[in-house]
Amino acid sequence: MDNFSTFLDILQYRAIHQSEQIAYTFLINGETESVSLTYQELERKAQAIAVQLQDRVKVPGSRVLLLFPPGLDFITAFFGCLYAGFVAVPAYPPRRNQKMSRLQAIVSDAQTSAALTTTSELTSMESQLVRNPQLSAIHWLAIDKIDSDCRSGWQDPTASSDTLAFLQYTSGSTGTPKGVMVSHGNLLHNEQMVKIAYQHTEKTIFVGWLPLFHDMGLIGNVLQPLYLGIPCFLMSPVAFIQKPFRWLQAISRYQATTSGGPNFAYDLCVRQITPEQLASLDLSSWDVAFNGAEPVRADTLERFAATFEPCGFRARAFYPCYGMAETTLFVSGGLKTAPPVVYCVEGAALEQNRVVATVGKQEDARTIVGCGQTWLDQKIAIVNPESLTLCSASQVGEIWVSGPNVAHGYWNRPSETEQTFNAYLADTREGPFLRTGDLGFLQDGELFITGRLKDVIIIRGRNHYPQDIELTVEQSHPALRPGCGAAFAVEIDDQERLVVVAEVERSHLHKLDVNKVVGDICQAVTHQHELQVYAVVLLKTGSIPKTSSGKIQRHACRTGFLKGSLNVVGDWSQDSQNKVKFLQLHTEVESLWQQLQTSKQSELSKETNFLAN
Repeated sequence: MDNFSTFLDILQYRAIHQSEQIAYTFLINGETESVSLTYQELERKAQAIAVQLQDRVKVPGSRVLLLFPPGLDFITAFFGCLYAGFVAVPAYPPRRNQKMSRLQAIVSDAQTSAALTTTSELTSMESQLVRNPQLSAIHWLAIDKIDSDCRSGWQDPTASSDTLAFLQYTSGSTGTPKGVMVSHGNLLHNEQMVKIAYQHTEKTIFVGWLPLFHDMGLIGNVLQPLYLGIPCFLMSPVAFIQKPFRWLQAISRYQATTSGGPNFAYDLCVRQITPEQLASLDLSSWDVAFNGAEPVRADTLERFAATFEPCGFRARAFYPCYGMAETTLFVSGGLKTAPPVVYCVEGAALEQNRVVATVGKQEDARTIVGCGQTWLDQKIAIVNPESLTLCSASQVGEIWVSGPNVAHGYWNRPSETEQTFNAYLADTREGPFLRTGDLGFLQDGELFITGRLKDVIIIRGRNHYPQDIELTVEQSHPALRPGCGAAFAVEIDDQERLVVVAEVERSHLHKLDVNKVVGDICQAVTHQHELQVYAVVLLKTGSIPKTSSGKIQRHACRTGFLKGSLNVVGDWSQDSQNKVKFLQLHTEVESLWQQLQTSKQSELSKETNFLAN
């Protein structure tokens, strides 16, 4: 792939040299092969779409919105944009009667000239488009009505490695869409990083269920197989969520070697796959089980490995990794042949941004799973976010990244691009670096993630990582949904106070004992983190705000709490009218808190924190 400068070059090469090889197969319900694409078919369809786009949009580099349900149409549309010389803007079609505000924000920010979709999606959005002049003003094309044989008149765009391939819109914690500018050069370099880190070969086989409009689904499950010239079997995220067995069944059926997803996916499999289903699986071919996009839990890895070991799954296949849209996708990952690196540190020291390994069993010990090392010529630096100088190996700092995989910036946001993508070390002026906003440390080249810079909760001068509190909360009572909670701080009477928001399992909604759940949450958080909970909000199943990639939007949760707009099934706060009902509970928690405060008073008075501001 060293001779290619764009992904057009790669597809054109595959269409000539591997013309009849099946590139992608879609499993309509996660089980049945409904449609497939060879490399030659993919190129022909892409060229036909490009002809229609070039006929309607005359400005090179124009942005084209992609709105598709899960399936192979998204892939042909994506390459149709590239073959037309336009910039793809992947998004997800809004559900019927869903607000169009996010889609409007993306269209406005990207200044899209056209949109590609299917006839069924266009029909379902018709009434919404009529009411939205901004969306109805752009050219809409249903690609299922385009004849793939109508390719005459296609003009080969003059693309280079610096040409933008697509805008990856990421909402982040604020919910405001920002378009990350990803070039062909970014893509090719990152795909080479993944190939080397995962030790992929021409014998690699992919199975994936991640959303294709998201970076991990698009770059990981669609473009990496094309880069390698190997088959990929895809299903919709809904097919997996409804029946997690389908994912592992596909890996077993097609003897896939690479597949993965966020941490919650592995937990879901452990909870929902039955012994009868488990007995039918053969996972011995699976040698790269990547785990990324959210904190990797050591206990999740242990439970999954123990559960599926009888199916041939090997614990060393786990591949914790780290990345983000701003780095195209991949930043770090481990050695394929080595098991995940697990590091135990003192929780109290971590709250002061110090890395102190635990000796023996300690009550406040925190277990962190490493996310591997850097690859190729990319550099990772751990930087004090205030002084902008390098941290020592025993300090937690902000993760900065530099390399050809770092994207070009945010579309039409020069100020934010300057702040995020053009950081320099204050003392040496080394740079530019991307400021990830994530906190972590390096130990012998291994990267450990401890949290988000903006999400850190600071109460009484101490750092508390929300994901730690959220894990404590979800384990405090069986009615709470794993991976569906948020912890954040609000200012009450000039003091930062802790609020916990958590979804309730659907099976517990009709018999929910709010008092018991709240009590268990408060006691667990006080015991594990020496914190008093100011308020607890229990939410309806599936209603907590999340990003398109499934990450909890803590900022949106906080806003919803303050506005009273969350979908609440039960709540409590220290200032609520129902305080009397919880007086006994509050007294017990207060007593425990006072005991802890007495033992920690002298220690707390000495604590300082460079993140306090």
